[in-house]
Amino acid sequence: MRIISANLNGVRSAANKGFFEWLAASEADVVCVQELKAHLSDMSDAMRSPTGYHGYFHTAEKKGYSGVGIYSRRQPDRVTEGLGIADIDAEGRYLRADFGPLSIISLYQPSGSSSDERQQVKFAFLERFMTHMRGLLAEGREIVVCGDWNIAHQPIDLKNWKGNQKNSGFLPEERAWLTELFGHGWVDVWRTRYPEEPGYTWWSNRGQAYAKDVGWRIDYQICTPGIAAKAHTGSIYKDVKFSDHAPLIIDYNGEL
Repeated sequence: MRIISANLNGVRSAANKGFFEWLAASEADVVCVQELKAHLSDMSDAMRSPTGYHGYFHTAEKKGYSGVGIYSRRQPDRVTEGLGIADIDAEGRYLRADFGPLSIISLYQPSGSSSDERQQVKFAFLERFMTHMRGLLAEGREIVVCGDWNIAHQPIDLKNWKGNQKNSGFLPEERAWLTELFGHGWVDVWRTRYPEEPGYTWWSNRGQAYAKDVGWRIDYQICTPGIAAKAHTGSIYKDVKFSDHAPLIIDYNGEL
């Protein structure tokens, strides 16, 4: 079973750069996408229902902002849009698809880099989302949470860690939040499989960050232990640049 997580930084932009042609050849069973920056009415049929896939979406109320989606070869048994928290759901940040005993979630956590106000929004999100993640564990299901978490956990997860300790995405409070999350039993699949590989998935558009590989690892597949143990291979696709993020690909033993 192949699961891909990809922040598109605009589904229409990514489509113009060949994302859906790549998707068709990706052999993915499920693809979780974030930052659609589009309403369903803005998306073509090919974006909503790519050949071979069912498409599901949770968009933001604000046009051209946020939004998440899930493309799956198999039709889910159930799809849940949002967390049931009004201010979070207005930004289109959470979509869950259930397939038998497995749930796959597309998540786009807030960024706090634009202002102190947005950083406070991020902290408020994190506090409430931790409660939700504990609730997910209590369900007793196998769960894969894919997405742009907008936090680099350890120094290995970003190139210039020393200079970013006071910047959003690598703040001590954010890093401690992830440490707490993993302490509850959630598993960071990439770091568990590849303890020595940085695994950058995002590069600033400033300077020559991409060319120089001055990146951050902020896209994760975070799983319950059972499904995490079935992960056997991971990769980050960089042959074509669809957005400022690169798709994170994880292969798991078993079928969807």
